Amino acid sequence: MAYSVNTSNRVTGLASGIDTESMVKELMNAERKPLDKMNQDLKWQTWKRDAYREVNKLFSELDQKVLDMKLESTYSQKSTSSTNSSAVTASATPSASSGSYQIEVNQLATSAINMSESTISGSSKIDADGKLSEQDFAGSNITGDGSFNITYYNENGEGQTKNISYSADESLNTVLDRIGSETNNEIRASYDENSDKVILERTKTGNFNKSDEFLGAEIGFDGQSGSDFLVDTLQVKNGEQQDDGSWDKVETGGTDASFLYNGKEFTPHENSYEINNITFNFHGTTQENSPATVTVNEDVESSFEQIKGFVEKYNEVIDEVNGKLNAERNRDYQPLTDAQKDEMSENEIELWNEKAKSGMLRNDSILSGGMSSMRRDWYSTVDNDGAFQHLSEIGISTTSNYMDGGKLEINETKLKDALREDPDSVHKLFSNDVEGSGRGIINRLEDSMDQTINRVEERAGKAGATLQTYTLGRQMVEAQSEISDFEERLTQVENRYWDQFTRMEQAIQQMNAQSSQLSQMMAQ
Repeated sequence: MAYSVNTSNRVTGLASGIDTESMVKELMNAERKPLDKMNQDLKWQTWKRDAYREVNKLFSELDQKVLDMKLESTYSQKSTSSTNSSAVTASATPSASSGSYQIEVNQLATSAINMSESTISGSSKIDADGKLSEQDFAGSNITGDGSFNITYYNENGEGQTKNISYSADESLNTVLDRIGSETNNEIRASYDENSDKVILERTKTGNFNKSDEFLGAEIGFDGQSGSDFLVDTLQVKNGEQQDDGSWDKVETGGTDASFLYNGKEFTPHENSYEINNITFNFHGTTQENSPATVTVNEDVESSFEQIKGFVEKYNEVIDEVNGKLNAERNRDYQPLTDAQKDEMSENEIELWNEKAKSGMLRNDSILSGGMSSMRRDWYSTVDNDGAFQHLSEIGISTTSNYMDGGKLEINETKLKDALREDPDSVHKLFSNDVEGSGRGIINRLEDSMDQTINRVEERAGKAGATLQTYTLGRQMVEAQSEISDFEERLTQVENRYWDQFTRMEQAIQQMNAQSSQLSQMMAQ
């Protein structure tokens, strides 16, 4: 419980003529000197904690880039080109073999589509959002509730029949939307107001119905299978009878793609197909006997840029941390007290704090140890069955200026040659995920950073961590307790000073009163 200064029964210097209040204030200023130092120390601990966390943020940002450096695709990216990009393009995974591929596109995959043979409105245009019972259809009108069947085909060519119900009080658009939801959006149904026709479409390309059912249509229905609503009211037909009595399919589209790959025919449902880790995308047909040539090459430039980007980020972190380790400590600039801040402008306070914060992490053992470990990771030999065991063999080395503190530099030509000739060995050098002497440089670097990050967190905690969970936090709690105790002692000291001055004033008043009485007696 904190003490409060007792202001009652105080007697100022009326009797003695002493400016008691100013004198007590000066005495307390001297008494508060240790408190100012304690508050400055607490502020310094807070700054140091924040400085540690700033460094950990740098390491965490670099650690995010480490993830990319572990991927095989970073070192072996593939670029593709086509002699006829209007017909076929391609993309390749890192595992794809470099080379040229002949592609002749004979047919594109299309989605099936059917629509009303004629306009569906009668004497007046229908309202697709109005009740079905109130619409004038050219075919049969709707007077009651009903349902109809509609069929689509899955990847295995199996018919999936759905029964779609409708009410006379519902709108045409509601029923058409229900076709989509009941078929899991395999069929899209819509009413086109301009043409006054209903359109049925498969949402997938390809020919899935290999049978004669529904004349081979992808969207199946007829009057005999309970689909009068589609056939009579909406005028959508599956077949058209010819003069000889045969029936032809009305639906169009629903074709598979057809292409020749190095002379071999493939017929996928979609306008893309993956072969040997290369995905070919079809956009148009090629002329007969004039195939497009798709070429797959190592994309050395992209791989180089990713490695270069990581090295630049690493050098940035090295520069920042070394700057903190080598910064001079300005001991003449201590954290400002509240009284000092009151006498300074905001700009002056900012400049002062900048100098006061300098050197907080100078020669810090945790960071110095972490930086030394990271430098060793780059220098170390990696035992593996690849062509490269040391960074210098692929054109990466530390700068010749020792003041750079272990920054890296890249020989562009040498690194690109290594990526072009043996990207797998470059990958093993960087990210061979094993233990011991064969562990990749990036894996070792990550181990060193994780160890440093953990040690910093033990000392300075994470953002949002409670003070009791890290070393500096516990020291801050102790400092806060000492400050609180000292403030209580100051309160007691100030009360004592006032008590002493008050008793002195009271004694002087008493003496003055006695003196006045004696004078009166002598006069009588």
